[in-house]
Amino acid sequence: MTTTLTAPAPVASLDAALLPGPTALHHRIEDRLVTAAEHPASLVVIGLLRKDTGWPLSSGALTTVTALLAGALRGEDWLAREDHTEFGVLVEGTPAAADTVAARMAGVVTGAVTGLIACAGVATLEPGLTAHEVERRAVLCLDAARHRGANAVVHYAGTR
Repeated sequence: MTTTLTAPAPVASLDAALLPGPTALHHRIEDRLVTAAEHPASLVVIGLLRKDTGWPLSSGALTTVTALLAGALRGEDWLAREDHTEFGVLVEGTPAAADTVAARMAGVVTGAVTGLIACAGVATLEPGLTAHEVERRAVLCLDAARHRGANAVVHYAGTR
């Protein structure tokens, strides 16, 4: 009798530190703005909020959040790390599709890690905007969503 031992497949690490960072996100938005008139897209910024002491998230918690967010993506969407408590997602499709993706992503994070909730700000990519302006709009909306609480999604609709 012979037995074949196979090595277990390596576990894919979804460490947030391995995600593209803010500079890569900025460049991706710049590239995507060129075709925004023909192919709509939006930037979703997912923000994490702590309900407890506010100490930095453990690497295990960030890995869990990153895996949850990656699992909630659609095939054509793109995930990046914005900063230590924010993730940027470039979402292909209509503004309504971006709102749906934002709500789903905030929902999968909220409650998955004890004491952690998420919310989102959304800004539509429009011809004539700069990547910096798109990011500013999304973060402005994220700030408003953070004041509303868990799972809140605010889509930029103003002129500020």
